[in-house]
Amino acid sequence: MIHFESDYLEGCAPQILEALRQTNLEQTLGYGEDPHCERAADMIRYVFDCPDAAVHFLVGGTQANATVISSLLKPYQGVVCAETGHIHVHETGAVEHGGHKVLALPARDGKISAEQILNFVQAHHSDFSREHMVQPGMVYLSFPTELGTLYTKQELLDIREVCRNWELPLFIDGARLGYGLEASGCDLLPKDLPAIADVFYIGGTKQGALFGEAVVFSNSELAEDFRYNIKQNGGMLAKGRLLGIQYEVLMNEGLYFSLARRADRLADRIRAAFKHKGIPFLVDNTTNQVFPILEIGAIDRLTVEFGVERWQIVDETHAAVRFCTSWATTDAAIVALEAYINCNY
Repeated sequence: MIHFESDYLEGCAPQILEALRQTNLEQTLGYGEDPHCERAADMIRYVFDCPDAAVHFLVGGTQANATVISSLLKPYQGVVCAETGHIHVHETGAVEHGGHKVLALPARDGKISAEQILNFVQAHHSDFSREHMVQPGMVYLSFPTELGTLYTKQELLDIREVCRNWELPLFIDGARLGYGLEASGCDLLPKDLPAIADVFYIGGTKQGALFGEAVVFSNSELAEDFRYNIKQNGGMLAKGRLLGIQYEVLMNEGLYFSLARRADRLADRIRAAFKHKGIPFLVDNTTNQVFPILEIGAIDRLTVEFGVERWQIVDETHAAVRFCTSWATTDAAIVALEAYINCNY
């Protein structure tokens, strides 16, 4: 069985494993107050051109999302996101468990627009009974989205303008950030993120690390007392240096981006194989996630040899499935899948 269900099926990039081995017997302070975390934070500030940013390392994506959101919202506020947003559908109500409502807007290919956000916020503030309703307090986006689609730089700038006009912090979930930045057609550069988002995070778990996410506060004032929130939300690792070491490696000589680039190009080959056979897709994208629409019977046969995620029912006889490539996907796995597609569709 060759598995394409997700992009975190394997352990970590060999370079990280070697760095962890070499530093295994070092003695450092815990909870992220060690030289490795300090160096990793400096490297992130350099790569993303945000010298004044506050950088914090958390153990996982759900902890990062729940912790950032709970730290930025007042008790009566909620977070605006796409109806397909990770915090809305794939985090078991973690945000709501923290006492805040997710305010989901209809999405198109996983994205929401500046106009939607503006209309939603204006509608709330013009409602005579607004004090009886949850107030929009921040905006959450994913880059790439849950469907592997990308916001253009202009779309993000438009959203930023709405957020700043209404004093709403903009938070970008970057669990797969590298896959987005390295995708064909992406017009966003690493240095653009801090200029657009008040907070974003650089995903490690899905991008070659054993675990961990790096949360970057471009607006460092919003990070005041953030470590209290990290601890309270279960995101603080006692052996924090394990996170710092991984990001030292990922940020060194562009490894984070080269691993993502390779995964995107392998996904392009999967897309091309299905397109050659006339297979439609749930969305058009260029990241490491591929969503072909297949007959139910064909999916049953496919999953005898290949692990994929059954994503969405399309009609009575068809469903979309998801293939994910990663830093660890082999060329041999892609060749085997290409041969299967060529012979069976």
